[in-house]
Amino acid sequence: MAKPKRRSDQAECGVGLALAGGGPAGAIYELGALRALEEAVEDLDLNNLCVYVGVSAGAFIASNIANHLTTTQMCRAVLKYEPGDNPFAPETFLTPAMGEWLRRGASVPRLIVESLWKYARNPRDLSLLESLMHLSRALPVGLFDNEPVAEYMERILAYPGRSNDFRQLDTKLIVVAADLDSGQPVRFGEPGFDDVPISLAVQASTALPGLYPPVEIGGRHYVDGVLLKTMHASVALDAGAGLLFCMNPIVPVDTAQAVSEGAMKRGKLINRGLPTVLSQALRTIIRSRLGAGFDGYQEKYPEADVFLFEPPADDYRMFFTNIFAFSSRVMICDHAYRAMRRQMLERRDELAPALEKHGFRLRVESLEDSDRSIWDGVGWLEDRSPNAVLKRLGDVLERLEDEVEQRAS
Repeated sequence: MAKPKRRSDQAECGVGLALAGGGPAGAIYELGALRALEEAVEDLDLNNLCVYVGVSAGAFIASNIANHLTTTQMCRAVLKYEPGDNPFAPETFLTPAMGEWLRRGASVPRLIVESLWKYARNPRDLSLLESLMHLSRALPVGLFDNEPVAEYMERILAYPGRSNDFRQLDTKLIVVAADLDSGQPVRFGEPGFDDVPISLAVQASTALPGLYPPVEIGGRHYVDGVLLKTMHASVALDAGAGLLFCMNPIVPVDTAQAVSEGAMKRGKLINRGLPTVLSQALRTIIRSRLGAGFDGYQEKYPEADVFLFEPPADDYRMFFTNIFAFSSRVMICDHAYRAMRRQMLERRDELAPALEKHGFRLRVESLEDSDRSIWDGVGWLEDRSPNAVLKRLGDVLERLEDEVEQRAS
């Protein structure tokens, strides 16, 4: 077993990072915002902090950064349309759970017999419909398979200089999940839970009930840590972070101006169907809980400087964009970068003094360049492969689909 590397001076100064969830779109948004943060804060090295805390999609990003993948590397992975070193493919997160469906489907005949037998034994106590509710056990516990998430992380962390073992990192990484059977938070990466592979911990932390099946680890089942807290920023503060950067891409959208700005054809979210309604409801609950939690940090951690960054409620690009279109992934990454730069510039009177206290400087002069794109620092990968043709064709088809929808409305 290799010896852990010695932490640098910056790690000892107590700078931490806490990332919330948000699915593939949230992960890309956090990535663009982190790139902006690292550029704007002089001497800040996001790969060399003292503690990283990740929940759900935030666990995916935090685990990569703790393993010394730079924001430049990850942003360039978003650009890659063809396979390569760590290409970011959102479809990895939404692979149909065919095995789960088949297993549950195979149990239907047995459950029908048990339901009818139960009704026959208690016809006066149960109606036939009540007895047939036993069939609900045949419903899959997750629509999508999260095994590809763990496999993807394994491939990323298998490169030289990276590790899938919490104990081999030169910094503190904590991935938060929830124990399904007890309802208690579990901090993978802390003593007692640091022998779990990072990839498996990320799989557990991203297992949102209904979308993904619970993940079994050591005979227990774990689900998305967002069920308990949105970000678990207090975990980083308890670990001694004196300066903590927090990011939450999950905010409810305010559609007051959505129609006039062209983001919606009608002014009601209900017109977009059940997925949009559920998304808005989940975002509202999560954001409300996050606000309540942050209100108590100042009193509990008076010496710490905690900064929360998140999209505004009228960020329609973030809410309505199809993250599976390649051009949309590129756009969201740059959009998050620009939005983060604007937010830091607007909050410079708050940020600059706190950063100076911890030995950093806010590059206000850089933030004032409103034309700067994320690709100015990351670089654009020109794709001359045959897949570039497919990408352009996909973009054309996407625009055609939008045009058809507009004409139909």
